[in-house]
Amino acid sequence: MELFKLAVKEKRLHPLFKRIISSEVYKPTIDVINSWSRGLVDRKKESKKFVQDFQISFNSSLWELYLNKAFIDLGFNIDYSKESPDFNLLHRTGRVVNVEAVTSNNKENLSSEYYSEESIQSAIAMDNEEFLDQSTIKLAGKIKDKKDLFVGINNKKYPYKDLEHVKGNPFVIAVAPFDNHLSYSQNNMAINRVLYGINPPPPSGDGESIGHILNHNGQKIELGIFTNPSYKEVSAVIFSTTGMFGKAVVQAGIQNYIRATRYRQMGVVEFMTKEGLEMLGRSHKTIKPGCDVFSIRFFDGNLVCGSDTYLYQSSEHVESHLDGLHVYYNPYASVPLDKDLFLAYEITQNSYDVQEQQMVCEHNDGSLVSRQTFTSLA
Repeated sequence: MELFKLAVKEKRLHPLFKRIISSEVYKPTIDVINSWSRGLVDRKKESKKFVQDFQISFNSSLWELYLNKAFIDLGFNIDYSKESPDFNLLHRTGRVVNVEAVTSNNKENLSSEYYSEESIQSAIAMDNEEFLDQSTIKLAGKIKDKKDLFVGINNKKYPYKDLEHVKGNPFVIAVAPFDNHLSYSQNNMAINRVLYGINPPPPSGDGESIGHILNHNGQKIELGIFTNPSYKEVSAVIFSTTGMFGKAVVQAGIQNYIRATRYRQMGVVEFMTKEGLEMLGRSHKTIKPGCDVFSIRFFDGNLVCGSDTYLYQSSEHVESHLDGLHVYYNPYASVPLDKDLFLAYEITQNSYDVQEQQMVCEHNDGSLVSRQTFTSLA
């Protein structure tokens, strides 16, 4: 698919799309992003529209492209003849999963002014609590929109639930945040609130429960939608803050500076052998000039957990396409999603223990939590 061959008038092009095609430094990402589109061209009725949407809206189409490559990497066959929901995934065991993709976007994201230095600085200056609430509200709204599309509201003629290839199969919503210049930095804090009603935890220990927040009109936004049957139609949610343009920058091998945080988890004996008690708490180590790691370690039962945040040149960084991906399971789903379908070492599996009323995270040692490439786009 020739995503970067102009299909709309220049005045309609998205500011980020224009920056990619006009900047030599980002030219290598064109081949990378085009490679993510393998198979989508088979949608003959939609391929032209998809290219136009990509050039006009950018973020939502980029997320679909990222997911397309991720599902292929996971070994799924994709039936591109099914136009709705966005992805009809066929597992080698014969099981079928339908995935609808959506992004939370800033209402100003089509304007070039939104990408100005002034706008970026304004986002940086935003209060942390305001940023988290805004992100939470945006994600909650987008997930509700897609649930409504599945169920069919306002006399919608063809709701997803009535489609033959959807009936009896898991329905998954894949959502990514693009509503703020710092969306990548929310990690999984906002989505944890939306789905499991969990506030961000301190450096060690569990976060507190949160039932709702208020929007700017003072209306209640209910949180913890997977802690009760209210979203039983949704089998799971796929989420990532790394499946953005920065993923293409990394894969293209563009020289830049990277900030990457990885989750760490090891047994106590392994910790004592490899690191020792002096690593408990916070520490900083310079691996070599221009390569620093800031670490946090704490005891969690029989494990030592924490994180490593790396600041280094991109030549030091290794990242797969699936790195940073999360799956959130709904314990109240009418059609549950089997947990073996999206298994990969890099993918964090999140579930909710109904009996204990707590979130359960299964991430492997070294799982990518967040990543920022220090370029003007990523």
